[in-house]
Amino acid sequence: MPETPVWLTRDAYDGLAQELEHLKTVGRPEISAKIAAARSEGDLSENGGYHAAREEQGQMEGRIAQLEAMLRDAQVGETPTDTSQVSVGSKVTVAYAPDDTETFLIGSREMLGVGEIDTPVYSPQSLLGEAVLGHRPGDHVAYTAPNGRAIALDIVSVEAFGQ
Repeated sequence: MPETPVWLTRDAYDGLAQELEHLKTVGRPEISAKIAAARSEGDLSENGGYHAAREEQGQMEGRIAQLEAMLRDAQVGETPTDTSQVSVGSKVTVAYAPDDTETFLIGSREMLGVGEIDTPVYSPQSLLGEAVLGHRPGDHVAYTAPNGRAIALDIVSVEAFGQ
């Protein structure tokens, strides 16, 4: 089954690519050295350092596989300049009630790890993301949460990401 592409800014993509390169060129040799050092200590069945290093290696290899898939399937784009409606890459403010607002980005959660944003991120495939995509400021939107509760909100504003 094909992966759902994730939307990333160029900076986010480059940051994730740097992380991948670091894990492959620095992380792998470091873990290999830890495993070799622990292996040289003798009996592996009771060697906590060996087992910890192997677990760390497994976690790192999982992250490498995740990054490779994400970068392969990423849609790298510029921040949309059209603020007349919600699109992928938009920063959206919604109101659930007059005094209950939330501002978030429609994009990839992986952008959080790159340190370029300080706002919540919802994927375009999330219930909230799907509900607001294509709507304009002033539109009233409703969707059903996983618990069956109806959630209504108003689109207050749409901004280009980074503004």
